[in-house]
Amino acid sequence: MKEITILSGKGGTGKTTITAALASVAKNAVYCDNDVDAADLHLIFKPKINEEYTFFSGWKANINTDKCTNCGLCTDYCRFKAIQVNLVGQLVINHFHCEGCRLCERICPEEAITSERNDKNQWFVSTSRLGMLVHAQMAAGEENSSKLVTQVRKRAKEIAKENGAGYIINDGPPGIGCATISSLTGTDMVLIVTEPTKSGLHDTERLLDLIESFKIKAYVVINKYDLNREIATTMQNYLDSRNVPLVAKIPFNPIMVESMLEGKTVIEYSSDPEITTNIHKIWNSIKN
Repeated sequence: MKEITILSGKGGTGKTTITAALASVAKNAVYCDNDVDAADLHLIFKPKINEEYTFFSGWKANINTDKCTNCGLCTDYCRFKAIQVNLVGQLVINHFHCEGCRLCERICPEEAITSERNDKNQWFVSTSRLGMLVHAQMAAGEENSSKLVTQVRKRAKEIAKENGAGYIINDGPPGIGCATISSLTGTDMVLIVTEPTKSGLHDTERLLDLIESFKIKAYVVINKYDLNREIATTMQNYLDSRNVPLVAKIPFNPIMVESMLEGKTVIEYSSDPEITTNIHKIWNSIKN
């Protein structure tokens, strides 16, 4: 079983579009949406949810003003300055500043501070016309997305083993943050989807540096390459200098956008030979 993670240095390059297209040609694969902060692969898969779980993302502290004596000990010890005085002179927790360390709860002499787990996040195991999908939904502003990525990847591996799948295909998050690092750990290879812009080139460089530190083989697809052929050539030369294979250059085509609006993969939506050839080329490069 091989695990393939599809990443992009920035958002909007077409990473999820390519991932969904590969699902139309890949066989014997389990899919996992690692972009838990802004998951959207399910919009194309249109899955039926079979299992639903709550993901606890951290702790939120609260002060019982009836018990609190305003001694100020919690304020003195809170290094995040999350405990403040409100308009009526009561101590309250500013949840935008609170890091959930629970120190205030432990030192309060009146036991006026309690903490509860954040439970606004869910993750799912689903079936679809394109295969089994493990995906998640985080509430706005919730934390620990990297831990949630680890959770959904773990379940995807279990499902792949149970069903004898040959591949796990992860739709990873954009950028090089913690969730991306969680997507990379232990994966067999990475496919980077980029675009011919200066920001696309810069962020691809940063992403390649990160992948290289994990000693994982990377491959690249330049999407919409004909929108700026000069930068696309610069990008290709840069990849050559780093011995990173460029497996496909996909031209801009409105069909790619139209298929997303219809909730279909581009392979399902159109039989355009250029698109079909490129998607098969990418998948064959991954397999080989």
